[in-house]
Amino acid sequence: MDIVTIIAGIIGIIVGFGIAKVIERSNVSNYLKNAKKEASSILKDAKVEAENIKKDKILQAKEKFIELKSEHEQVILSRDKKVAEVEKRIRDKESQISNELSKTKKVNDDFISKTNEIGAKIEVLDKRQSEVEKLHQSQLQQLELISGLSAEEAKSQLVEGLKAEAKSKAMSLIQDTIEEAKLTAQQEAKKIIINTIQRVGTEEAVENCVSVFNIESDDVKGRIIGREGRNIRALEAATGVEIIVDDTPEAIILSCFDPVRREIARLALHKLVTDGRIHPARIEEVVAKTAKQIDDEIIEVGKRTVIDLGIHGLHPELIKVVGRMKYRSSYGQNLLQHSREVSKLCGIMAAELGLNVKLAKRAGLLHDIGKVPDAESDLPHALLGMQWAEKYGEKEEVCNAIGAHHDEIEMKSLLSPIIQVCDAISGARPGARRQVLDSYIQRLKDLEEVAYGFTGVKNAYAIQAGRELRVIVESEKVSDDNAANLSFEISQKIQTEMTYPGQVKVTVIRETRAVNIAK
Repeated sequence: MDIVTIIAGIIGIIVGFGIAKVIERSNVSNYLKNAKKEASSILKDAKVEAENIKKDKILQAKEKFIELKSEHEQVILSRDKKVAEVEKRIRDKESQISNELSKTKKVNDDFISKTNEIGAKIEVLDKRQSEVEKLHQSQLQQLELISGLSAEEAKSQLVEGLKAEAKSKAMSLIQDTIEEAKLTAQQEAKKIIINTIQRVGTEEAVENCVSVFNIESDDVKGRIIGREGRNIRALEAATGVEIIVDDTPEAIILSCFDPVRREIARLALHKLVTDGRIHPARIEEVVAKTAKQIDDEIIEVGKRTVIDLGIHGLHPELIKVVGRMKYRSSYGQNLLQHSREVSKLCGIMAAELGLNVKLAKRAGLLHDIGKVPDAESDLPHALLGMQWAEKYGEKEEVCNAIGAHHDEIEMKSLLSPIIQVCDAISGARPGARRQVLDSYIQRLKDLEEVAYGFTGVKNAYAIQAGRELRVIVESEKVSDDNAANLSFEISQKIQTEMTYPGQVKVTVIRETRAVNIAK
């Protein structure tokens, strides 16, 4: 009896559970129908709303997408809550059914049949659930299609928008900071330049074209002139300097635009007067030795200059170029004095800015080396100087500073603008430069170059402020007849190619010498 009761109880429980499942399936089916209708309604509303979303901004589409997703999640949560309630009711029903199963066996048969029905309904429910999931995915895809963005792309665009906004604000802040820094930088730059100028005080050395040679008495003038003027002619021919002997007491004037020639003539004349032997052969010998002495002095001047400025390791050829600056001028301003001044200004300014002082001095000293070339060049002096500096192993910063100080090339280091500024400070001071003298010297150089363009010309000297061009030719290549023709051709070329005030007298000198040595 107990076994039968137990079996009956089990059967009753099973039947009650089946009945509860049937009821649950029925409720779920009704709920799914309602959910489908609601999903269909939502989809229709979404389609209508999508037409308006297309016209809105991308950000509004993303917000709508998030809103719809939130609503869908709420529906799912509501469904889960309802299912939980149904499950609770089923459990209550199961307890009731277990009591009823003990009363009747018939319920067992009904339970079996209803169990089969429940299995079928469960399959239908599973299918409906998969359909709902597919519908959810389709809804998401349609929203992505409408907005033109995937979920990941929407997130990416939102992040990019935030980045752009942050970047815009950052750029505004940076711009304000830069403007403030510019105002401060201008004040600091003016302060540095003023302090630099005040700390460097150099005398202005302006070039002229005349030197005065003092003599003890006027008797020396006659010896310098020589018999029929042969001594003075030999001295002028050897040096290219015009020697003016007039009524000025105890003084002889040496006139030449080239300071090197003028210095050679002055030293040679001093040696001749001191020695007392003045004749053409002696004059040529003394002038040759003096020219060699000037070359040695140029090297010595270069060495003293680099030592004074504390510059080390400069190539010997560059030292020689620095020495030659002593006998060159730039717009009437002595080139060596100008370069020394620029070097000191650069050193002080570099120290104020925390840059390499030695490199700044080096670049300042060498910035105008292109103005003392051995031969004429078509390159601007800044580029020519840069080529020399590169050739003789100067550092890249120094070479760039030399080449860029007149903006011929791009500035690549902080030294370059410093050199440019200091060059302007040195040259722009009132009285430092004279444009007229420089153009005058260039005109005389061009006058001599015209003569050198003809065959057989040995030397050419522009004298008397460019009113006379004295040309010395080689006797082996130019005959007496050709000398007259050469004078005419040179004068015609000067007349057609050059602009000059007044007249230019062209004098061609041809001298025949026979030299033998007795051993």
